[in-house]
Amino acid sequence: MDYDPQAIEERWRQRWREEGRYEADPAEGADGDDATFVTVPYPYPSGGMHIGHARTYTVPDAYARYRRQQGDNVLFPMAWHVTGTPIIGAVERLKKGEEEQLSVLQDTYNVPEEDLSDLETPMGFAEYFIEEHYKKGMKSLGLSVDWRREFTTNDERYSTFIEWQYETLKEKGLVEKGLHPVNYCTEEEQPVTTHDLLEGEEAEFQEYTLIRFRGDSPDDGEAVFPMATLRPETVRGVTNAYVDPEATYVRASVDGETWVVSADAAEKFDLQDREVEIETEFTGADVVGTTVENPVTGDDVQILPAGFVDADNATGVVMSVPAHSPDDYVALQELKDRADELTEYGVDPETVREIEPIPILSVEGYGEIPARDAVDARGIESSADPELEEATNDLYNAEFHSGILNDEYGEFAGEVVEDVRDRFREHHAGDAFDTMQEFSEEVVCRCGGDVEVAYQETWFLRYNDEQWQQRTLEAIENLDAIPENTRGEYEHTVDWLNEWPCIRNYGLGTRLPWDEDFVIEPLSDSTLYMSYYTVAPHIQDVPVEDLDHEFFDAMFYGEDAVDDPDPTALELGEEWDYWYPVDYRFSGNDLITNHLTFYLYHHAEFFPEPKWPQGIVVMGMGLLEGQKMSSSKGHVVLPGEAISEYGADTVRFFLLNASEPWQDYDWREDAVESTHDQLRRFYNRGRELIEGPEGDRDAVTDVDRWLLSKLQTTIETATDAMERSETRTATQAAFYGFDEHLKWYRRRADLDRPGARWTLRHVLETRLRLLAPFTPFMANELHEALTGTPAEDAPWPEVDDDLRAPDLELGEERVQALVDDINEVADVTDTDPEIIRIYAAADWKHQVFDAVREAGADVGAVMSEVMSDPDLRERGDEVNEVAQDAVEFARDYDDEELADLLAMDERAAYENAAPFLAREFDAEVEVYAEDDADVVDPADRAGNAIPFRPAIHLE
Repeated sequence: MDYDPQAIEERWRQRWREEGRYEADPAEGADGDDATFVTVPYPYPSGGMHIGHARTYTVPDAYARYRRQQGDNVLFPMAWHVTGTPIIGAVERLKKGEEEQLSVLQDTYNVPEEDLSDLETPMGFAEYFIEEHYKKGMKSLGLSVDWRREFTTNDERYSTFIEWQYETLKEKGLVEKGLHPVNYCTEEEQPVTTHDLLEGEEAEFQEYTLIRFRGDSPDDGEAVFPMATLRPETVRGVTNAYVDPEATYVRASVDGETWVVSADAAEKFDLQDREVEIETEFTGADVVGTTVENPVTGDDVQILPAGFVDADNATGVVMSVPAHSPDDYVALQELKDRADELTEYGVDPETVREIEPIPILSVEGYGEIPARDAVDARGIESSADPELEEATNDLYNAEFHSGILNDEYGEFAGEVVEDVRDRFREHHAGDAFDTMQEFSEEVVCRCGGDVEVAYQETWFLRYNDEQWQQRTLEAIENLDAIPENTRGEYEHTVDWLNEWPCIRNYGLGTRLPWDEDFVIEPLSDSTLYMSYYTVAPHIQDVPVEDLDHEFFDAMFYGEDAVDDPDPTALELGEEWDYWYPVDYRFSGNDLITNHLTFYLYHHAEFFPEPKWPQGIVVMGMGLLEGQKMSSSKGHVVLPGEAISEYGADTVRFFLLNASEPWQDYDWREDAVESTHDQLRRFYNRGRELIEGPEGDRDAVTDVDRWLLSKLQTTIETATDAMERSETRTATQAAFYGFDEHLKWYRRRADLDRPGARWTLRHVLETRLRLLAPFTPFMANELHEALTGTPAEDAPWPEVDDDLRAPDLELGEERVQALVDDINEVADVTDTDPEIIRIYAAADWKHQVFDAVREAGADVGAVMSEVMSDPDLRERGDEVNEVAQDAVEFARDYDDEELADLLAMDERAAYENAAPFLAREFDAEVEVYAEDDADVVDPADRAGNAIPFRPAIHLE
């Protein structure tokens, strides 16, 4: 019967459904010692499930299946995150008939035309993708989820759970109201979080220093021309300024003072809690030629036109420091070259040609004008040269860390920029300097709106509270962080994390209990939901009005927490206590800086230390044919389509084997197809073996014992790997690595022997149990056919020390090496041998090798040891040559392996392998020791033998 994955997999899916196979309940009287609780971020169904999501859920599923085979009672639940506005935005775009949204829905996610109307409400949209994409996809993949525990974050009972959390946090003083910088969507007119962003997820708030240059505005009134910089110390080097002549600028009253800035900047200042009133509008061309005064030096500088100015960035008026900015230096040279064109703006070309860089500091490795040196060293002649950015970054870095300010800086002269920048800024704060907030890169909301930094009166979580931080750091210290190098990322996040705005103006989700004008935002309602899984099926029977603050206090903290505890709450608390803590959470590495650290914060605050998260495994990103996956561009693979073509086991195995979970992976069709072919061969061979005779364990030979010994190493490697969630290492060992041993075994052994039949069936049974977490359909099918029991119901294999045979493994290594050496000699001599003569080294050479074990891998020490033997001493230089070979050989083995090798009867190993060698090379095989009295040595080769590298003669 040829491999038919679709038929096999559908049988097992149906069987699992009928059995309620993965519904996990506490055993009566159990204390939770056998409980394993595995979670993964619940999906946000604002679109369909693609192959990247499939990997996210398959990795924890493999671990959950592994723990079940280890005898644990495993809970692996799933729910749906609908909080926030992305779903609402998607619905609005659908209702407007936006072409791109319709394309994503119909062309990428195959939503039928007749179903589109069902998606025109937020929950209708969410439920469609939950049922038609995520749940179908997850069930097709064979995820071992307890579906009784699903919920959405818009469910009314779940909302009471969130309300309890925020009431508790407010009581503790950990949620407060105040003015705070937030990501603000100008389209939705409300704060947004990183989960709501289309672009700029990594953007950070940057505080710019505003240099308050003064001059006359286009209507002849005096005004401040604020220019933003991250390098305020360079103010003494300003030679000119730039505006975009085509952009819109305004004269505006800002906090009662007249400013000239871009229209975009005026909006930003308004968002950043300044009183802004627009007085007049004009183009940047109207500002060109204006002379403004440097507030620090008193020098006049001219405003010039530049197309590279982004009026949407900072204030739209840019100061130029050509001595210390390669960008500015090149821009100035280009402007001088076309100075005559500036007459149209009323600018005298000679005033531009006379501008020269003003050096303000010295830095090692550069001359008086560092920017000029940086540009000349790279041969940069144009602002379009891609090397200009690198030159600018390198110089900025050098000047910050080692630039020494010139004498003009007075009290700051002679100091390094890094040490003086903050003090210099504070010194000039007030009349000369001001501040504004800006993002480090462009930020765009999922709705398509621009996101700006805004100051808002908002409710925020006090993640900078010292006691809360300390408890979280303790949770991080106790965490099994996989991989270990991520631990520092959690600690770093705690270090920089400040207040976190936790509300939105509108959207799906839970209303803030004491201020129902606001909705708790998506990242802030998803910190403790893992605990809700433990009671989700049972809490549905509790009337919503009973789910008050006291109910949850009693459930989580016990009967002493409230005066009159609800018996149902105490009962639910027992189930929570059984499952908690979360043993492992599997999540994207991009969530360390927000969700995962918040998860640790809230668990550390709400629960006692024994209930804190035990481990977090982070996962890398997925590529598709080498490119980033993109739903909007249709560059995704849907799991259903991949499963229809290749089968779920192939999809799972590829995703689990392509890389370790925390590494990025690349879905490539040719590689997936190859994986499918390999599984097909495995299945078909397994079927042939199952349908053949059982064999006889009592008839096994050394070559069988060798394979069984290799199997123990495979079990050990796979087990150690799964304890660390290293799915690639585990699958490589159980599948590909062991296949290499089988290839040799099939060459080496007579497979029709009863001993070989028993060995192969035992190996198959063990490998199927090892593969059950990764390819559960195929493993169950074959294991049940072989033993009567599905693989997932059989225990995870344990190493059988009685089957370990290190001597046989080492001996077989020598036989494999011998085959390679014979092939090499045959190739070099162009010989098709009729007779192969193998010469094992003489006993005295083995004595020299034995000395390495006593003296160590040191030629001098070995020689001292062996020269105490008079017989060896007589051999002189011969012994020295063998000693060098022995030391070089020994370096490849540890002490135990070396001892086993030296104890091996090398000649016997070759003699036992002689029948195999004869078959392999279709030749007569003769085995000798080089010092045998009857040795046949027509080519005088025997003397070349050294231990474990026999001499060879082909005839």
